[in-house]
Amino acid sequence: MVADHFIDDKAQEFLGEIRIEICVLGQLAQPLYLALFTTGVGRRQVGGCLILAHGLRNLKALGEHEHERGIDVVDAFTIPGELVVLCHRAFHAVPSRDRQATLQLLHLRAAPPLAKALEDMTATIHQLGAARTPSLQPMLNLVAPEMNRVNAVILDRMQSEIPLIPELAGHLIAGGGKRMRPMLTLACARLLDYPGDRHHKLAAAVEFIHTATLLHDDVVDGSDMRRGKTAANLIFGNPAAVLVGDFLFSRSFELMVEDGSLKVLKILSNASAVIAEGEVNQLTAQRQISTSQEKYLDIIGSKTAALFAAACRIAAVVAERSEADELALDAYGRNLGIAFQLVDDAIDYVSDGATMGKDAGDDFRDGKVTLPVILAHSRGDAEEKSFWHNAMLGHRVSADDLAYATGLLRKYSAIDDTLERARHYGQRAIDALGPFPASAAKDALVEAVEFAIARAY
Repeated sequence: MVADHFIDDKAQEFLGEIRIEICVLGQLAQPLYLALFTTGVGRRQVGGCLILAHGLRNLKALGEHEHERGIDVVDAFTIPGELVVLCHRAFHAVPSRDRQATLQLLHLRAAPPLAKALEDMTATIHQLGAARTPSLQPMLNLVAPEMNRVNAVILDRMQSEIPLIPELAGHLIAGGGKRMRPMLTLACARLLDYPGDRHHKLAAAVEFIHTATLLHDDVVDGSDMRRGKTAANLIFGNPAAVLVGDFLFSRSFELMVEDGSLKVLKILSNASAVIAEGEVNQLTAQRQISTSQEKYLDIIGSKTAALFAAACRIAAVVAERSEADELALDAYGRNLGIAFQLVDDAIDYVSDGATMGKDAGDDFRDGKVTLPVILAHSRGDAEEKSFWHNAMLGHRVSADDLAYATGLLRKYSAIDDTLERARHYGQRAIDALGPFPASAAKDALVEAVEFAIARAY
């Protein structure tokens, strides 16, 4: 449960790390004493403590997750000595005339300063891991007409008098892919009720940047597959893949210049530079089993999350919204990007080519030190540490070695803990949308986060 208006980043981080859960599957809330819960809530600086006054087992509404949205809005008011929270279940999936909210009282004892601080609090609760299977379909439905215009821009700008350029670019661009980054630009624009069309070209620019990085990545990594198809570099050769990637980068900057906003140009050009830095950073960390968690998070924050953040932020720029809205969308995209990459790195060891669009175990064979490997290495004994050292150096990369590595990851819960970290960042992404009013666009953006996490299951 996180309030819509946090002004204390440390408090928000604290809440995410301790994973506040209320009556999930009939279990009592843990921990029972949530110090600092109110810090920053309602734009107040109050320190307090929630003390569990009643068992929560009988509050069935809080344990029911079969509905598509679950508990949506929480409003708080006080009575002497107690905090009464009314949980309104909003039925977003049905027509508004049928949205008969249900109410459930949750009694928690609160210290007087806490009760005062929460008097006007509102919060939106979105719980990851509901029974339904999330998808990108709501976002696809939301932006379908606009996405057609973006695709038209992409097809137009990838043309060239040199036949190899559209052929190679089309191999990747038309080869599937979720188009998630340009869709985020469009969805964020809808979230802000932007009525114009500037974001169409900018969404295309975002996709060109992404595609260019994929072409370069496959050359660097020596990948065999991309999006379930043979990698472009294997068909057309490494030199052609690199040069066409450069062409797409150039096209993206043409589109930025045509938009005419120096601020947009700054955001997207900076993202491009940060992505390149992240790729170089990853290259220097490759086969280095001593890579720290901090460095790993810095790498994925650069090579993956930077473009997610920029794709979302530029929507606020073209809509001429406040810097606060810009930063909120930046935070949403950045945390979503980190969660997305964490899931990718986890499922590299447990999925297959048909699901992932690339060969399972590619990261292992390439010597990429991802979070699952970092965790398993740090928790293993001397013999297991030696295995990881040799594996990352490329000396233990057979099918049997991969199976053994996967066994170690499961033994030390490295995959589970990586996915748990992904859920943490996913929740932070959802929390960043708190300042924006309820809408179909907001629901679609929330479900995009849920989809990113659910890919692992």
